[in-house]
Amino acid sequence: MDRLLTVTTLLSIALILLVLFSVRRSHIRVEYSVSWLAASIALLILSRSHGLLTWIANFLGLSDPPLALILIVFGLFLVVFYRFSVIISDLKDANIAMAQRLAILEFQLQSRHESD
Repeated sequence: MDRLLTVTTLLSIALILLVLFSVRRSHIRVEYSVSWLAASIALLILSRSHGLLTWIANFLGLSDPPLALILIVFGLFLVVFYRFSVIISDLKDANIAMAQRLAILEFQLQSRHESD
């Protein structure tokens, strides 16, 4: 159990550093980094607090606290991925609308040049 929690701690610290480095280098926008930072901080807290992890495992009816941690990790990242899917869908819709408006403007501009 301790080895899994130590690995989870190291991975969550690595994820925090990676996200902060990416924000600093402008590879990821700040508003998108918040989800990753929140998930990795939650993992860091859970991997370091054995009592809380044991309580969550008992609450979920699991016999092994590391299993609860893996379940929580899966759930957290599922929520983050869902959030980004919604963002990507909105961006795709906005791009389609912008392309349609651009096509209309190009058509109107071409029609004016042909009438002159």
